[in-house]
Amino acid sequence: MDCLFCRIVNGEIPSRRVYEDEQIVAFADVAPQAPTHVLVVPRRHVGSLDDLRDPALAGRLLTVAAEVAATLGLGAGYRVVVNTGPDGGQTVGHLHLHVLGGRQMTWPPG
Repeated sequence: MDCLFCRIVNGEIPSRRVYEDEQIVAFADVAPQAPTHVLVVPRRHVGSLDDLRDPALAGRLLTVAAEVAATLGLGAGYRVVVNTGPDGGQTVGHLHLHVLGGRQMTWPPG
């Protein structure tokens, strides 16, 4: 499998990691859409939210997103986004949560 995020998780592609444990890796997005933009990904390959069948992993991803936001000083607020499928804006076929912060978020997002 030639998955970009699997290669990042495995250390084949360098990244600026901000968190990692046995299940999850979080790293800075290379094309940030906010002053703080981190991607939270499961270590094991899960194609998208539609493929996630593990409630414990789902909860862990959200918990880590909140921990990362706190660690990075986003106490004034942040946004967590999960794009799913082409029409949802997913460009990498590996489940990932975007943690965005450091500026006022607007609604609707686009």
